[in-house]
Parts: sequence; structure tokens; C-alpha cells
Amino acid sequence: MKTDLTDTTSSQINKALVLGRRALGTPAIGMVLTLVIVTDEENAYDALKAANEASREHPSRTLVVIKRAARSARDRAKARLDAEVRLGADASTGETVVLRLYGEVIDHAQSVVLPLLLPDAPVVVWWPVNAPADPANDPLGALAQRRVTDAYACEQPIEELAARTETYTPGDTDLAWTRITPWRSMLAAALDQVVCEVTRAEVEGEEFNPSVELLAMWLADRLKVPVKRLVSSGPGLTSVRLESDCGPIVLHRPDASLATLSIQGQPDRAVALKRRETSELIAEELRRLDPDDTYASALRYGVARLGEEKAPSPAAVPAGATAEAASAPAAKKAPAKKAAGK
Repeated sequence: MKTDLTDTTSSQINKALVLGRRALGTPAIGMVLTLVIVTDEENAYDALKAANEASREHPSRTLVVIKRAARSARDRAKARLDAEVRLGADASTGETVVLRLYGEVIDHAQSVVLPLLLPDAPVVVWWPVNAPADPANDPLGALAQRRVTDAYACEQPIEELAARTETYTPGDTDLAWTRITPWRSMLAAALDQVVCEVTRAEVEGEEFNPSVELLAMWLADRLKVPVKRLVSSGPGLTSVRLESDCGPIVLHRPDASLATLSIQGQPDRAVALKRRETSELIAEELRRLDPDDTYASALRYGVARLGEEKAPSPAAVPAGATAEAASAPAAKKAPAKKAAGK
């Protein structure tokens, strides 16, 4: 069921939602959260499709905010709100409202969205593209418990990670981080099978993919070892190699679907490690609405620190120190099993 409203208000949209539920014979609301998607016209279809698929697991009211830039100065001065209300089969298991903002109302999108939020329910804001520099201080982001961005959609994704570090607020997350959840789970499980000390690591993937940097920062932050970032032709992440005192541990995925896990002294194993759709990523993020401390810790490690050696250089040794002191390791590395379990 679809209802088009032209030059409307938030009050009229709420009324259309109530009338639509009554017409369908489902007046009770069984939704668990409000998902606000802030996007442009070009990416609205794909984002809404992913949200509808995710709503099968998380029934929600989805508000799609599309800011339409006017061509003339006269149109820019005129504020207008158009809406499309979708219920029933047209909105999967929840409710969908597509909001198109024109003119001055573009600068006050939060005033349009606020009356449409489900009462006493969490709010998640997702920017598929063109995320603000500081999501938590964005007028729409300030309404949410969780704020989801996607550094992969930016023109300079690696620089975007550095910017996210400066403005991080508990509740922020990024789909570039969500994409590496299977990799992190597989590597943690592999380290649980051995009792050894990891000394260094290498992460290989396509060049402009922030997920590769995030995985490398996570390993460096958790294992306290230098991690080298290597470039491959992709697709996405292709390989992780952990050097340890009991042999290398390698997770290699050449085809974006099936990976091979190699551990010294054990037979190679094939593991499913396919690249996931956006709907699966959003569904995973909606499962937890508390701050992701692991993401925050990895993000704050910093891209610039990747590959740093932990041992001091000879030039850093104080005058009068012996040669043995100059060549001694700076500190003992944490055992891999303990680090993986953090």
C-alpha cells in the first residue's frame, strides 16, 4: 500500500501511517527501532532495498531522507516536503516513509524526522554516502543511539578513517568495520588453536579499501606487534599472515568466496568467507545498539602507525649503554592466545 503526499507536514504523514495500518487491519505496532537513511536520489533505491531486507530480522520504521537541491533561487527559498508512505507488502515487515526535502527545509531535516520517530524505541541513522565529518554532532545524528557510515563510499577512504578517529563518539560505527567481522572471527579462532607468540603480521588487500586498514589496525592493537599493509588486485581483502614462534598462520582468500586457513603442523582447511551484501551488514549492525569499544580501540590505533617496529633503534639507546642493551627487545610480546581473546 502506497500513499503519496505532496507539500505535506509531519502531522499529515503520521495520520497517513495510522489510516494505512487501519486499512490493512494491523493497527498494532510491532517494530523495534527507527532506521533513518540519509542519502541522495541516486543511491536511495539501493539503500532502501538493503534496509527492507534487513527489516525481516529487525522490523522497523524506515525513514528515508532525500535532500533535493533546487535549481533556481526562487525554488531554493521555497520550503516544501513531499512524502511517500509505504505499508504492508511494499514495506517488507515494517513501515517506510520516503521524505523529499526542498528549499529551506533541507537545513531543518531533524524537525521533520523527530515527530516521525517511534516512541520509546532506539534510533539508528545510516549514511550510505556523503556522511558528515562529525556524525554525532550532525542534527540528524544527534537523534540516534547508533550512527552508521561507510568509508568505502568516500573518495579518499583512508583519509576518512583518520577523520573518523578525530571525531569518534561512542555509538559511531562504519560498514568498512562490519565487513571484516568474519575475518576477525576466523583469525581469533585460529589463534585459539595454538599456544605461541605472534611476532609480526601482514594484511593484503586492494589499495583503496578501508577494511584492509581496519583489520591491520585491529591486529596491531590487539596483538601489540608490527603489522604491514600490502596491496593486491583484490577483490577486497585477500590474505592475512601471522608470523609466530611456532610457524606461520595464513588465511588466504583469492576469489572473494572461499578461503584457505593454514596453520603450521595442521592440514590446510577450506573455510567459507564470502563478501556479504549491504543488507547483511546493516542487519548485523542493528543487532547491537551499544557502543562498539573494539572498533573504537582499533580506529584510535591510527593508520600512520601501521608497520611500526616496537624495538628501539640504536640511535635511541642512551649514551654509555652496552651493545647487549642496544640489541635487546623493547618488551616481550603478548601471547597470541591471550591477545586474541581480548
